[in-house]
Amino acid sequence: MTENQLPPHVLVLFGARGDLAKRKLYPGLYRLAAAGRLPAAYAVIGSGRHAPDSQEEFQDLVRDAVRDSVDDVEESVLEELAGRVSFEASSADDGSDLAGAIGRAEEDLGEDTRRLVYLSVPPSAMQGMVGMLGREGIAERARLVVEKPFGLDLESSRELDRTLKEVVDEEAIFRIDHFLGKEAVQDILALRFANRLLEAAWCNRDVASVQIDVPEALGLEGRGGFYEGTGCLRDMISTHLCQLLGFVAMERPRDFSAEALRDAKSAVFADLQPIDPARAVFGQYAGYRDEDEVDDDSRVETFVALEARVDNDRWRGVPFLLRTGKALAEGRRTITLRFKEPDEPLFEQVACPHELVLELTDEPEVKVDLRAKRPGPEMVVDAAAMHLDLEQEFPDAEPLEAYERLLLDVMRGDQMLFTRSDEVDRLWQVCQPLLDDPPPLQSYEQGSWGPDAALALPEGGWRLGG
Repeated sequence: MTENQLPPHVLVLFGARGDLAKRKLYPGLYRLAAAGRLPAAYAVIGSGRHAPDSQEEFQDLVRDAVRDSVDDVEESVLEELAGRVSFEASSADDGSDLAGAIGRAEEDLGEDTRRLVYLSVPPSAMQGMVGMLGREGIAERARLVVEKPFGLDLESSRELDRTLKEVVDEEAIFRIDHFLGKEAVQDILALRFANRLLEAAWCNRDVASVQIDVPEALGLEGRGGFYEGTGCLRDMISTHLCQLLGFVAMERPRDFSAEALRDAKSAVFADLQPIDPARAVFGQYAGYRDEDEVDDDSRVETFVALEARVDNDRWRGVPFLLRTGKALAEGRRTITLRFKEPDEPLFEQVACPHELVLELTDEPEVKVDLRAKRPGPEMVVDAAAMHLDLEQEFPDAEPLEAYERLLLDVMRGDQMLFTRSDEVDRLWQVCQPLLDDPPPLQSYEQGSWGPDAALALPEGGWRLGG
């Protein structure tokens, strides 16, 4: 289905005045509209507990959000988008006015109108809001987009899953993990499965370790209340980084379809062993407790580094090192496959990396660190690198930002890059030992690479920051 064939849609955005909507959803909708990728007929209804003073005030919020995030805004496109936006207050206790507004919008757009409901609400509010959607009939015929974290532990995730499936089928649930919408993450599949050269070495015969490293230079950015109720493990490890592990470690899917890809990821997670707290480090940056909405004696972790193991024939014996945290030295998204040394070295060993490095930025890059002969009369082996800049290789391409891609996929009904319930359940099983018996919380300085104990976790150190 092409974009201009999409049926009319009513997009209902909970948390419509929140940070995610302003930073990602409205700019994403604008870019889709500017590229002609939205349906010809659509309406956007924002919702939340507190309504703005007027519809015009809410439309101005959308305009400001787009202008803050997008360069060279086409005012005619923005005005078209703003003119399709409205707001209707609702809560977990009462969604009748919202249900009425949705019904009127669908009458205006026609009988074949589809309903997309985006739930950007805190984990503590999610079940109540889902229950309201069921009572008011809003969930009928709807595709529900659910933001992570999907619960706060194994028990609460199962409760949330039961609540969701009381109002919609699994086929209508789109658990969004925006990392999976990034072009660079999808490049992992193409690089590996379209290139026999790489696929042949993608196993424990040749790979010594895998690092999945997502440090963040930013601190809380005004999200103290959210972080106090979530923490780094729930916010990043059980979702983003474990999903990246699934993409790296999966077997070849039987075909390139949503069902096959998610089956392949699920099989990896079934082989992923529960995390050993002795092989994990929790940290909290100095000054965290002085942040707004943070407890003076908070024990919430802002940093996690750990070792994971996949117990199958391809990966047995290979450590997967995961690291992420706030207020670190750099903001990066880097996956590193560190290769083993030759069994019988022919040349004097060179102290330089032998790695495949995937930079998962909005401008993705692939680098292979090799050893080569240094030009000259002697056989001197030294460090060299091959470099692939995908933006330069495909200068005429039109990449989509993650939320643009995922919003479009929901409207298409394509669940390939969304998380299935069995994946969520297994990842909570894997992470639950760290919730039951967390490692001691260690302090680290802002702008550092985290606690010293984490630096020694990988044999040979981390690619980033030693």
